[in-house]
Amino acid sequence: MSNNKHAPLDGISGLKENWKDDLTSGILVSFLALPLCLGIATAGKFPPITGVFTAIIGGMLVSILSGSKLTIKGPAAGLIAIVLGASTELGYEKALAVMVVASIIQVIFGLIKIGKLGDFFPISVVHGMLAAIGVIIFSKQIHPLLGVKPTATEPFALLAEIPNSIANAKWEVALIGILGLIIIFGMPYIKNKLIKKIPAPMIVLLVAIPLGMVFVLDKKFLVNIPTTIFEGIITFDIKKIGFAFPDFSEITSLASIKFIAMFALIGSIESLLTVKAIDGLDPFQRKSDMNKDLVAVGLGNTLAAFIGASPMIAEVARSSANVANGAKTRWANFFHGLALLIFILFLAKVIILIPVSALAAMLIAVAYRLASPKEFIHTYEIGKEQLVIFLTTLIVTLATDLLLGVFAGIVAKFAVEIFFGVSLKAMFKANVEITEEHDNIRLKIKDAAIFSNYLGIKAHLDKMPKNKHLILDFNDVKLIDHTFMENLHHFEHDHYKGGSSVEIQGMEHQNPISDHPLAMRVYDATYKEKQKTVALDARQTTLQEFADISDMGFKPLAIYDSFKFLDFRYFQGKKIRTRENRLIKTIDDTRFEYSEMNIKETISLAGNSYKMGVVAITNIHHHLPSFVLEKEVALDKISQALGYKDINFDGFKVFSDAYLLTSVEEEDVRKLFTADLITFFEKYVSAGFTVRSRESRIIIFKDTRVMTIDEIKIALEIAIGMTEIIKKVVVAK
Repeated sequence: MSNNKHAPLDGISGLKENWKDDLTSGILVSFLALPLCLGIATAGKFPPITGVFTAIIGGMLVSILSGSKLTIKGPAAGLIAIVLGASTELGYEKALAVMVVASIIQVIFGLIKIGKLGDFFPISVVHGMLAAIGVIIFSKQIHPLLGVKPTATEPFALLAEIPNSIANAKWEVALIGILGLIIIFGMPYIKNKLIKKIPAPMIVLLVAIPLGMVFVLDKKFLVNIPTTIFEGIITFDIKKIGFAFPDFSEITSLASIKFIAMFALIGSIESLLTVKAIDGLDPFQRKSDMNKDLVAVGLGNTLAAFIGASPMIAEVARSSANVANGAKTRWANFFHGLALLIFILFLAKVIILIPVSALAAMLIAVAYRLASPKEFIHTYEIGKEQLVIFLTTLIVTLATDLLLGVFAGIVAKFAVEIFFGVSLKAMFKANVEITEEHDNIRLKIKDAAIFSNYLGIKAHLDKMPKNKHLILDFNDVKLIDHTFMENLHHFEHDHYKGGSSVEIQGMEHQNPISDHPLAMRVYDATYKEKQKTVALDARQTTLQEFADISDMGFKPLAIYDSFKFLDFRYFQGKKIRTRENRLIKTIDDTRFEYSEMNIKETISLAGNSYKMGVVAITNIHHHLPSFVLEKEVALDKISQALGYKDINFDGFKVFSDAYLLTSVEEEDVRKLFTADLITFFEKYVSAGFTVRSRESRIIIFKDTRVMTIDEIKIALEIAIGMTEIIKKVVVAK
C-alpha cells in the first residue's frame, strides 16, 4: 500500500546498483557547477580556482561522510556576503583562518546534535536574509558585468553607483554579460527538449568564450586560474596547484570573532535548510541525518580552508538539479566532484578563456531568484507582520551585516508576538500536556505555538509512537505563528509517510490574519459564544435537521483550515477562504466531514468566487495511493486515444466504461481497487461524484456548488461504504 519505491542501496552496493544514473547526474551537475564555482569564489574576492577546489572536496570527500543522499556540496551564493566581508576586512589568508575555526564549530554543532537549529529560525527572517544576500550579490556583480570596477564597497553605495557604471560600460564586456542574462532568463521559454537538457550556465559559456576570443578581451576581463595544476600534482608543487594557507595571527580579533560567528551560524542554517528542502524532493522519501551532515560539511570546510578554498554548504540549486537529473545516491555528488577535478586538470587552458562578465550574469540570475519581487509579494500575502519581519531583516542586513540582520529580524518577530499577547514565559517554554486513550495519543498544546518554542514541542512530537493515532489539540492556544504552521504542515505530511495518522483539533478557535493557508492565527475568544448563539438561516436549519436524524455534529460557523487541503492538486490555483456548515461524524477514528467551502480562483483573470460542497474523509489509513475517480465522458475517450491512461479492470466492464480512474501510482491503485470496491462504485455510476485521494485523505464532490441534502446523503454513503472496504483491504495486506 505504500508508495515508497525500493530505496536505493547505500555505499559500494549503491554504487554497483545505481552507477549509471548517478554518473549521468553527477556529470550534468558538474556542467552547472563549474561556472558557478568560479563565479562565487570570484565574487567573494577569493581566487576563482578555490571555488572548484571546494566543490571537489564537497563531492569526493564530504559525499562519503554526509548524512544526506542527494545534496550537492560546494560553494554557495548565500555565503558570498560573508566571504567578501571577511576577505575585504581581514584579507584572504586571515579569512581562511576564520573559516578553519568556524568549520570546527560546525563539526561541534553536529556532534552535540544541533542539526535541529534549522527549525528554530522564523521563516520570514530566513527569507529576508536570503533576499538581502540577493541584493548584495546584484550590487557587487552588476559592475563587472558592465566591465567597470566600482569605487564603492557597501551595498547601498554600490547600487547608487550603477548609473555611473552604465555610462562608462565597456561595451564588448557588457554585451557578453547581457547575452548571458538573456540566455539564462530565456531558457524556461525554450521548448526544444534536447536544448533544455543542457544547463543554462553551460550554454552561456558556449556563447561567451567564442565572443571573448572574437573581441580579444584583455586578461583582466577573463577568469584567472592556474594552468599548471596537473604539473603541480606530479611535482608536489603547491604553488603550481594554487593552494594557499590560513594566517591565524589575528584570529582573536573582534572582526575575526564576528566572521567566525557568521560562518558557523549562517553557513549551518543554509546547509540545514537545503538538506530539509531536498528531502522533500527525494522520490524515495528518505530522511537525512542532519547532525551527521553538519559534521561532514564542517570537516569538508576545515580541509577546504587549510588549502585556501572557499567555504561550502549543501547547495540548493545544484542539489535540485541533481534530483531532477535522476540521481539515486550520494555517488552522484562524488561523480560531480570527480568531473570537476578532471576539468581543472585537463581543461584549465579553456577555463581561462571564460569572460568574467559571463560569470557575473550567472550570479545576477541567482541574485534575482533570491530577491525577486515574487518573494516580497508572497511574504505580504502570508501576512503584513511577515513583511515587516522580512523587510527588517533585509534592510538591517544591507545596512550592517548578516548577523545583525538576522538578530534584528528575530527581535522584530518577538515584537510582533508580544503585540499579539504572547507572554515572555510562553515564548520559550513548550506548554504541552500528553494523555493516552486506547490507541489515541492526545498532545494538548497551550499558550502559544511559535518558532521560539517549536523545538520544545517538536521534542514531544518526535517521541510519538508510529502505531498510534495522534491528536494535536490547539483549543487552548492563543497564537500560532507562520513558522509553526509551516512546520506543522510538514510534520503532518511526514507522519503520514511514516505510517501514522494525525488529527488536528481546535484550530477553529483561531482566526488567520490573512487568506494564506499557513498564515499566523490569533485566538478568537468569542468563538464558543458565537457557536452557541448563532442564528441559523434556512439552509443551516435544514442541515441541522439532517444532522439530528443522521447522528452527526453540525458546526455552522466559518473556520479557516485550508492548510489541510494543500496537498490536493485539485485546489492548486484556488484559495479556500473558509469552510462552513460542517456536518461531522467519526467512526473508529476515521472522520467524515461535509463542509461548504468558499473558494476564490487565483489563476483565473476573472478571479471567480463560488461555494462548493465537499465530503472529506480523514485517517482511513496512513497512506493511500493518490488517484482521481470521476465520471468518464466523450472527451476522455479522445484523451485516452492521445495517450492519457485510464486504469481499467478486466471483468468489470460497467466500472471501466463509466469511470475515468487515473493515478501516477497505478500498481498500488490496482491493489486498492479490489473486486469489492469496484462493485461498490458500480452502484453509484449515475451519482456523478468525483473522488480524489491524497495521503490519508479522500475528498468527494459533485460540482462547483453546494450539495442538496439528498446528494450529501449519497456522498456520505459512498464515503462510509468505501472506507469500510478500504480498511478491509489494508488489514488483508
